[in-house]
Amino acid sequence: MEATNDMKVYEGRQWDFMANKMTMGLIVGNRGFFPDHLAKSGREEMLAALAAADIDVVALTPQESKYGAVETREESRRCAELFKKNHDRIDGVVVTLPNFGEERAIADTLRLADLRVPVLIQATPDDPKKMGIAFRRDSFCGKMSACNNLRQYGIPYSITTLHTEAPDSPEFAADLQWFAAICRIVNGFRNLRVGAIGARPTAFNTVRYSEKILESQGISIETLDLSEVLGRIERMKDNDDAAQAKLASIKKYVESKDVPATALMKMAKLGAVIDHWMAATEVKISAVQCWTSLEENFGVVPCTVMSMMSEQLLSSACEVDIVGVLGMHALQLASGTPSALLDWNNNYGTNPDKAVCFHCANLPKHFFRSFKMDFQEIIAGTVGKENTYGTVVGLIKPEKMSFARFSTDDTAGRMRGYVGEGRFTDDPLNTFGGAGVVEIPKMQKLLHYICENGFEHHVAANLSSVAGAVHEAATRYLGWEMYWHERPNGAC
Repeated sequence: MEATNDMKVYEGRQWDFMANKMTMGLIVGNRGFFPDHLAKSGREEMLAALAAADIDVVALTPQESKYGAVETREESRRCAELFKKNHDRIDGVVVTLPNFGEERAIADTLRLADLRVPVLIQATPDDPKKMGIAFRRDSFCGKMSACNNLRQYGIPYSITTLHTEAPDSPEFAADLQWFAAICRIVNGFRNLRVGAIGARPTAFNTVRYSEKILESQGISIETLDLSEVLGRIERMKDNDDAAQAKLASIKKYVESKDVPATALMKMAKLGAVIDHWMAATEVKISAVQCWTSLEENFGVVPCTVMSMMSEQLLSSACEVDIVGVLGMHALQLASGTPSALLDWNNNYGTNPDKAVCFHCANLPKHFFRSFKMDFQEIIAGTVGKENTYGTVVGLIKPEKMSFARFSTDDTAGRMRGYVGEGRFTDDPLNTFGGAGVVEIPKMQKLLHYICENGFEHHVAANLSSVAGAVHEAATRYLGWEMYWHERPNGAC
């Protein structure tokens, strides 16, 4: 099988997605009873704030409406038409209120545009020294009216951390970053195609899920039987261009000098087949059967191939854990960095807020202090060491972390999950596989929640602090039931 153009495009596609600028639609609220010159300066301030965040903008110009703001029905229609023309570009909408704003015009614009993207409501604070009729904004009050109308219209929206924030404030800069992460998650889950490569291992009832619930959320599952994978590999020669290219990538990616050449070639062919299939089927993320069919019938573990995919932001999970890889995907979209799937695996001494997170491992190299390719010590005793090469092993580096778990609640017919934050520590850990000690505030409370609500033992992790964005995207825009462990005071 030769390397195809669609394979080459696919291998860089997600990195290109993350490198692309985001684009926000901008609605500038205005109400003529209040100083409307503030709409002019407010628009300019918000444009500057978005430019500073490297975000492109779609907005009415001062030639298209008074000050480029929205106040009348005609201006609402004009702005909505502009948004529709740029539908494929717009990731979210920012509503700025430099004065009280015309709440009905804002809601009408969003209803007419029908973008179905996240919406952020910002209100500019008054200056206590400028409370006369010429400069008083009343945005503090107008924000409540705008939110009230959006609620009436059934349009979901997000609000800033502080009720009023100046566009050039550090508070708004942080909220804009948070909102951009929400937009990436919501848009990244729209029409998402997930690859299920192989059957669920018989021993892992815990990773069962409902395809029909996921389909109702716009998430489609594309299946590939391991017999098809192995058949395509069998027909591939060692000198195949795609196999040789993947082999070179593997050797560049991880130290593998102690791994037999035959095992490396098997991994290369496996990776080439998966790459081609994902490109052909437009699958963005995947979950792979491992335990223990590939070891017994092919003679390697898929961990290195999966690690490389996750490192390229093409998240890949073990044991056909489809909802597990959805958690990886959400965290990756929020942070722009690779995610891993781990087990909540061991206590760490007697510290109630620490635990060992572990997998065999297929973690992306982004997680490791240092790592190398090795064999899978757990399965080796059953199927033979020579059939288990391909794990990537090492200790997780000390770093902040966010975690997430989604699940299909089949009896209730809904999606649910939990999120939170903690940190990986530099505590000593003498073990095999890929592992790290994690510290989470009030962890026993979290563990009780997981067990009482029957969640899986797998959890997605990311070296970032993005739990708030994942929670907001999942609850506000995807409509999923979520628990936020130890939500910070003042968080929405």
